[in-house]
Amino acid sequence: MPEFSETDLYPPIKRFLEDQGYEVKGEIADCDVVAIRGDEDPIIVELKTTFNLPLVLQGVRRTTVSDTVYLAFAATDAASSMWRRHRRDITKLCRMLGLGLLAIRMRDTREPVVEVHLDPAPYQPRKAKRRQTMLLREFQQRVGDPNRGGSSKRPIVTAYRQDALRCAALLNARGPSKVSAIRAETGIEKVQKILQRDVYGWFRRTERAVYELTPNGVRALETYADVVAGLVS
Repeated sequence: MPEFSETDLYPPIKRFLEDQGYEVKGEIADCDVVAIRGDEDPIIVELKTTFNLPLVLQGVRRTTVSDTVYLAFAATDAASSMWRRHRRDITKLCRMLGLGLLAIRMRDTREPVVEVHLDPAPYQPRKAKRRQTMLLREFQQRVGDPNRGGSSKRPIVTAYRQDALRCAALLNARGPSKVSAIRAETGIEKVQKILQRDVYGWFRRTERAVYELTPNGVRALETYADVVAGLVS
């Protein structure tokens, strides 16, 4: 795709707005594009050759001047394009900020096309009650604070993983054991489900209702030694 400047984006945006009856002028009071139609709230459009953080920040600043602010950028389907890789997230971000979103398709042989992906509107977040309930349950059931925020060096230690580690630690210490004995020792009600599902590959059934630790389970106890210490101490 050829290189474009912000000034190359102005003509297609100007034509697009004028076709809808707006009077359009560029570079008014630090705004890239201002469009006026009768007594309506002015439309402000900020231009960038790609969608990026400076464009978002510019748009946010303009919301102190008008409720109708659009972010406009040259869209490309190149594999490295942020728009191609994160279109849904970008649209959601703009919706949350109350900003409109215009993608300009700059074409070599034909006139550029302006695509309207979002109009500005007040954002009313709808709480996902089920997800909030799951979040609070996980927070309450997790023992201590075994994860460093922002870290991805090892799998997240969830409350479920902590219960599985308790079972693994007991089997490592006692050898093959009955489900009832593990439940009684650990106090975990869902022991049978944890052992049967064996999500992590740590457990193996040796006979009816009896389980032992696998080599993967032994390695897990080493990997999560700090977590296990806090669970069994």
